Amino acid sequence: MLAGALSLGLAPAMHADSLTVKTQQGKVHGKTINDGKVKGFYGIPYAAPPVGDLRWKPPMPPEKWKGTRDATAYGASCAQVHVFDDMVFQDKGPSEDCLYLNVYTPANAKKNSKLPVMFWIHGGGYAGGGSSEPRHNGDFLPLKDVILVTINYRLGVFGFLVTDGMIKEGDGKAGNWGLLDMISALHWVNKNIANFGGDPNNVTIFGESAGSFAVSTLMASPMAQGLFAKAIGESGAAFPSALNLGGKTAEDQAKVDDKWVEKLGVTSLAELRALPSDKILDAAKAQGTGFSPVIDGRVLTEPVAETYAEGKQAHVPLLAGWNADEGSFMAMRGMTVDKWKEFADKTFGDRAAEFLKLYPGDTDAQALRSAIDFGSDSFIAFGTWKWIQAQVKTGDAPVYRYHFELAATPSKFHPGTFAFHSDDIEYVFGTLDTRPGWDVRPEDRKLSEEMMGYWTNFAKTGNPNGAGLPEWPKYNGTDEIIHLNNPITSGVDPWHARYEFLLGGIPPMHF
Repeated sequence: MLAGALSLGLAPAMHADSLTVKTQQGKVHGKTINDGKVKGFYGIPYAAPPVGDLRWKPPMPPEKWKGTRDATAYGASCAQVHVFDDMVFQDKGPSEDCLYLNVYTPANAKKNSKLPVMFWIHGGGYAGGGSSEPRHNGDFLPLKDVILVTINYRLGVFGFLVTDGMIKEGDGKAGNWGLLDMISALHWVNKNIANFGGDPNNVTIFGESAGSFAVSTLMASPMAQGLFAKAIGESGAAFPSALNLGGKTAEDQAKVDDKWVEKLGVTSLAELRALPSDKILDAAKAQGTGFSPVIDGRVLTEPVAETYAEGKQAHVPLLAGWNADEGSFMAMRGMTVDKWKEFADKTFGDRAAEFLKLYPGDTDAQALRSAIDFGSDSFIAFGTWKWIQAQVKTGDAPVYRYHFELAATPSKFHPGTFAFHSDDIEYVFGTLDTRPGWDVRPEDRKLSEEMMGYWTNFAKTGNPNGAGLPEWPKYNGTDEIIHLNNPITSGVDPWHARYEFLLGGIPPMHF
């Protein structure tokens, strides 16, 4: 009894002290969340604000501070136009001053606990999103004895614009500011995470959609080598498909972007940097211009696929896959037998008969299902598959492939019963209750708990398997994958022939 009483008496002082952590820039003080089970450190600057003369430049180190910095509120999300209705933020609003990260740890984590670190890169087409979205809150993953880091990075026009003036200023290297931010944040983790209880030598980068594109890109980047030990990709890869974010050289992209800049009425890079951010965002929105990664000679020295083909990417374990209904948007268009056959003939010509064997449409219902499947493949699955195949071939490390299949009930922003694009996020983070209007079922909670186990096991050891979980076999190019459903099963890849067919090319679509 006496020992217990002493322990309880000392707990508040010990607990309060554990909320103050020293970084290279200064001390930060966080707060407890999830009934005291997790510690959260919010809005920590990992780079200087990229404003004024630092707009469209590589991130610079953050300034040091005296005393203890309050780390109990999110830093601003990065300046962006409205992209997706389901993106909800818990910060005070977007700003160019946005290069902040958050660290979540188990309540008992302390300096040099050497816990595995999971480094999350949010999605949003490189145009939207932020680390304060409720669906990837850090209340639950740290309960699996990992440390979670979530970051902001520059987006859209501020993250990926490249002009001739920037190329000249950078001695031939420009663009990819958002990717440079991610690398800067990884350096911050490498230098500081041990003080939070993390192991800088056991960092897993993971992301969804554009975040997954970024993971595949960071694996190929010489600048990111050695900053992470494992990688997880959820629905996306920087490999050519119908959706191809990146692949142009900075010089080629500058020819396009310079024409856009001319319409802003400026004649120099200095004048462009002096424009108010709102004017730049309004122009980008009005023009509908997309900004994405380029081969800049720094982050990327060649197309990502070439780096993998040559075996020069990071040779680290990879866990990757996609959702069953990534192309659920096709359901809104409707489909019939006749429409599907017409689409096949117009799109694939003399390959139409083979296409219809792989994506059949003998009934209207089957045609609709095939339209969703082809929409999924051409949108995101095929590129992700090519990434996985490339890593199997030259990565010299284990690969685990999944297919997320448990269809969600309809919710505020996602009508219909589908395993839609981004549906997996709340399962991975255990944040099922944050999705507006979603009827969360027992099977959802069960699968979420299983996926959190797989993801964190992988972060710990490079193998997702562990006690109480169905066996997840390694993937070797055609062999078994895991089906994340209720219940979880595994089996030989049933869609391999579809992707082999798509290697012949995906023509412009004719609906």
